[in-house]
Amino acid sequence: MEMKSFTKKQWIKFSIATILYLLFTLWVQNAWLLLGIVVLVDIFLTNYIPWGAWRESKNPKIRAILGWIDDIAFALIAVYFINIFFFQNYQIPSSSLEKSLLIGDYLFVSKLSYGPRVPNTPISFPLVQNTFPILDSNSYIEWPRWGYKRVAGLGKIKRNDIVVFNFPAGDTVAVKVQNPDYHSLVEEIGRERIHLDKATFGDVLYRPVDKRENFVKRCIGMPGDNLEIRDNQVFINGVPTEDPEHAQFIYYVETNGYLFTEDNFRSFGVSKVDRRLLTTNDQYMLSFIGFSPNAVGQFNPVYRMPLTKAALDKVKSLQAVKNVIIEPETLGGDKYYPVNYNNGWTRDNYGPIWIPKKGETIELNEETLALYNRCIKNYENNTLETRNGTVYINGEVATSYTFKYDYYWMMGDNRHMSADSRSWGFVPEDHVVGKPILIWLSLDKERSLFDGGIRWNRLFRMVHAD
Repeated sequence: MEMKSFTKKQWIKFSIATILYLLFTLWVQNAWLLLGIVVLVDIFLTNYIPWGAWRESKNPKIRAILGWIDDIAFALIAVYFINIFFFQNYQIPSSSLEKSLLIGDYLFVSKLSYGPRVPNTPISFPLVQNTFPILDSNSYIEWPRWGYKRVAGLGKIKRNDIVVFNFPAGDTVAVKVQNPDYHSLVEEIGRERIHLDKATFGDVLYRPVDKRENFVKRCIGMPGDNLEIRDNQVFINGVPTEDPEHAQFIYYVETNGYLFTEDNFRSFGVSKVDRRLLTTNDQYMLSFIGFSPNAVGQFNPVYRMPLTKAALDKVKSLQAVKNVIIEPETLGGDKYYPVNYNNGWTRDNYGPIWIPKKGETIELNEETLALYNRCIKNYENNTLETRNGTVYINGEVATSYTFKYDYYWMMGDNRHMSADSRSWGFVPEDHVVGKPILIWLSLDKERSLFDGGIRWNRLFRMVHAD
């Protein structure tokens, strides 16, 4: 039998493709990928499978249709691998990181910065997080499902990094009511009602880690840190930290009768959705905050709005401004993590709380079970139950637990308007997606295209340039 001979050009193409493929396989550290070399042999050398046979069709319409299919398939595969291993696009949907990142900022998120994850759900449609918008069905197939693995990256998470991650409390979702999250709903109204009242809450779904919604916050606490918030000041291991440059809090601003103009608000950096003029219906609130009626028995105009330190200084410098008060703790307000344990922690006074670190061991008691049971059960996939005062993990008696993952504490720069780790707790290392590196587009939806609708000064700006 005569051996098939190959040209020098074929060998060169095959060698280059194989070297690149082997380097990729070594990086991902998955020996099963070596089977792909068989495909490369056939594509570049043997050609037993007629990969491009459609190009020989005598029907131009068939060639055109199959050509489009070939191009689309190649583009989807390329986007799939780029999206998983290199970078993805992300749009800022909320104001939790203002003024560091603004609603309408479009980001390139680097997967290489912290090392890309091997997907938990490898068979999925690219550029769709979990649900097809029109079909209202999963954009991924449940099987196969792989465990957590992160390949080598360019660095590690550092304190004050802005990080994109999968929402930890998004493991279980009531489709029609996703805010507050499912676990908070269970504490408020009970699991039975949520599962029975499908008209209100819809189906209850479980989502794999990589298909949970993407969030973006600033990493305030690192694994092993003790974190505490006292009167809005964050302390790490007992030492006060410096707020981010663009951190902002909500203030009530009283004027001497003057009503702010749109130009005023733009100079303060306050959007329409973030400001409110209190009315006569808010007299009880105004009195509670600390404002008093004027000489004629009426309250002066009072605005509620978030301000950075620079904007606060600008507001206080105006002659029309009479008084500025930071928003006090909300009476009967939101519940904070852990929602099923009454420790008196609030938005502005929280902790102290220890952030779990891989390899560290805790004693199991009522408090630590309240703080870390989600880490033990939901994130590290153990069974956990308490019977007659005895704790069982995976069916065995346990008095302590050693963590398998590192955890992080994420907060928004918009401290009074951010649902963050104070609300839903720790972010496990396997939930970390990547690091925003570049703002490639920024749109202000409150302004027209020719009146600042495109924020030209933010285009192609590095996210961490500050």
